[in-house]
Amino acid sequence: MNKIHPSAIVSPNAILGDNNIIGPNAIIEENVEIGNNCKIGPFAVIYPGARIKNNVTIHQSASVANVPQDLSFGNEESILTIDDNTTIREFATLHRGTKATGHTYIGKSCFIMAYSHVAHDDHIGDHCILANAVQLAGHVHLEDWVTIGGGTVVHQFCNIGQQVMIGGGHKVTQDVPPFILAADWPLRFVSLNIIGLRRRGFSNENIQALKQVYAILYNKSLNLTQAKEEIEKEFGTNEYAKTALQFLAQSKRGIIGS
Repeated sequence: MNKIHPSAIVSPNAILGDNNIIGPNAIIEENVEIGNNCKIGPFAVIYPGARIKNNVTIHQSASVANVPQDLSFGNEESILTIDDNTTIREFATLHRGTKATGHTYIGKSCFIMAYSHVAHDDHIGDHCILANAVQLAGHVHLEDWVTIGGGTVVHQFCNIGQQVMIGGGHKVTQDVPPFILAADWPLRFVSLNIIGLRRRGFSNENIQALKQVYAILYNKSLNLTQAKEEIEKEFGTNEYAKTALQFLAQSKRGIIGS
């Protein structure tokens, strides 16, 4: 049974599962689907196209699945998905997709803090954290276990690899390879994200291998092609080196420097 505050406005065409709590003055419009055990805070607005899975918490005054800030948007049907166990804090703004992909996706067990913005056609993997006021432009792709510090802005079409940590107050204009810590101005490779990797259960052997992989990648005497060839030669059998090489092969904006 759902608990809906008398002041909330819920469209009869919205689909709600069981055991949801809808707070005072929340608005849930038509073409919205909400799973089970979700909490929608006061004054939150859930717009058409929202697909909210199970155990999701959305705090007060968040804006979910509003129309994209894209001049080419023609009011075509599109969606925004928030997957299981994710928390959206107050005043976050999350926009649905455009005709380019039709879909904005926020993964499982993510934490989107206050005032953050997730733009149209973004894809956020599982276990990601966006600290306060992180601003993602359109078509940004975050792999799993990415943490971005408060006030950081990410340029459209940038890709950020798995297990990356980016400091607060930075500007991301190029792709950020997996497993690293990025900081400084302009944004650059600082080191492996060693603490994060250890928390995720990476072995010392794999951490040492990745240290050598990135020593090669950011060796100023090698260009990118030469570095990739050297990594393939020395560490081509290591699964995480393969992950890094695959990321580099797919990069279109180039990667941050050192």
